[in-house]
Amino acid sequence: MARYWLMKSEPSDVSIDDLAGFPDQTVDWYGIRNYQARNFMRDQMQVGDGVLFYHSNCAEPGIVGLCEVSQLAYPDKFQFVAGHKYFDPKSTPENPRWVNVDVKLVRKTRLLSLKQMREMPALANMRILQKGNRLSITPVDPKEWAFISAWLNE
Repeated sequence: MARYWLMKSEPSDVSIDDLAGFPDQTVDWYGIRNYQARNFMRDQMQVGDGVLFYHSNCAEPGIVGLCEVSQLAYPDKFQFVAGHKYFDPKSTPENPRWVNVDVKLVRKTRLLSLKQMREMPALANMRILQKGNRLSITPVDPKEWAFISAWLNE
């Protein structure tokens, strides 16, 4: 059974337009350093799962594209690069702490802003809208996915 996810990216790091220009319109979702978000990628994400690509930490945060998981979790290469901002000295190639999945663009969409999402009763229980939620990857309920997909197709 397919699952659905919201995955945040700062457009100054990787934007939806960057993704559209990458080879095969695919990116390795690197740099996750939260155990819960890592566990979602490592233990639950499957190839074909739907992804809401979300721009965060920008002038107008929100959903800007639909993607899918295109490769299962594998070790994040940056955890082994001394001096890199995602380096983890406690991680080893034999026992990596951090993983990423590959995400492939399905299509760029019009913006569904965080402000708009907050005004939609159908999304009231969405994890990203809950007070104190700061996770960069959150599960999306199938009903929320269907609602958002329909809204983006209007």
